[in-house]
Amino acid sequence: NEIIYAYDGFEPSGNIHIAQGLLRAINVNKITKAGVRFKFLVADWHAAANHKFGGDLDVIKKVGDFFIEVWKVCNMDLSKVEFIYASDLVKDPAYWELVLKIAINSSLNRVKRCTQIMGRDDVDSLTASQIMYPLMQAADIFYLPGNICQLGLDQRKVNMLAREVAPKINKPKPISLSHHMLMGLGKPPDTNLTGIDRAVKLKMSKSDPDSAIFMLDNPTDVKRKINKAYCPPKETVENPVLEYCKYIIFELIHTFEIERPDKYGGNIEYKNYEAMAKDYAQGKLNPPDLKPAVIKYLNQLLLPIREHFEK
Repeated sequence: NEIIYAYDGFEPSGNIHIAQGLLRAINVNKITKAGVRFKFLVADWHAAANHKFGGDLDVIKKVGDFFIEVWKVCNMDLSKVEFIYASDLVKDPAYWELVLKIAINSSLNRVKRCTQIMGRDDVDSLTASQIMYPLMQAADIFYLPGNICQLGLDQRKVNMLAREVAPKINKPKPISLSHHMLMGLGKPPDTNLTGIDRAVKLKMSKSDPDSAIFMLDNPTDVKRKINKAYCPPKETVENPVLEYCKYIIFELIHTFEIERPDKYGGNIEYKNYEAMAKDYAQGKLNPPDLKPAVIKYLNQLLLPIREHFEK
């Protein structure tokens, strides 16, 4: 009868893209439907440590409030979700005791290997506050506590740090359950990276607004971004337009309808992503027919969010 808690932390750091919005709600609802309760940490202190908004905690908290409001409109089942601000955690000396214990049991090099969680690659230019960030994130897991770390693949290194130090500080090892990260909409960069490191490299980026659909993008923005998105014919691997279909659209609609002239095969509908991907791989479905449908469904899914914030 023990309650199981999954945890995710998010750094309020500006506009919210579709992976943080709709996809996050989809994944949270899957977890809570399985009987797990969910704890969301609004990592306002972490954002300040990472120099977001010049470290202004008042501004950062307002951005966190905005994220929460977006999730409410995304049909996230909030009956099993709790939002907690890091600014409340840090008032407890027991939290900082955890941070200290983790620091005592971690080498500086090990902590530096976690800096990917902040979107930082140049470890030599880190400030002292950014060195603290992974220690705080690991402490979050034990303090909340979170039995399951349900974060993106880019956060796996700090989850592993928490698992490594857990027996040293007499805490149970958390389960790391990482979710897929949506690709950026552009052509994948040339890189020799493979596996998880490659997936992290390919993810969408807030620093490049055209690499992602944002929750408040207007219909014109959505159309422009999808029309210019990388979508090679017959390629189903590392195809960002198909990723939007697989991880978002098919999760939220029952039938995917594509309109096309009779000379190109006429209208067609799909009940699942696998059938669509098969046709795409065989050249029976092409980008000029797929993209307008993706634009239509994305705009339908984003409409309630747009209308909510316009009010």
